[in-house]
Amino acid sequence: MQAIICHDCGKGVEKGAEYMPYEVNGEAKAKCRTCYEAQPELANFQETEVYSRVVGYIRPVKQWNKGKSQEFCDRLEYAPSVA
Repeated sequence: MQAIICHDCGKGVEKGAEYMPYEVNGEAKAKCRTCYEAQPELANFQETEVYSRVVGYIRPVKQWNKGKSQEFCDRLEYAPSVA
């Protein structure tokens, strides 16, 4: 059995101790009783969704095919120098 780690404080939940289980995008998360009493909502867990323009459409980068995703990774940022 896998050890249960609190999402907020990062401490392991001891065997027999109370905790609150959560499921986020199919992944199991948990909060120890102390952290749950302080803030019951599960916060700071969601990935930032990145959008970019491809051929006239603004789409989330996660929805791109492998070729476009690799092209996005290969892009270089351009910062013009101020003269």
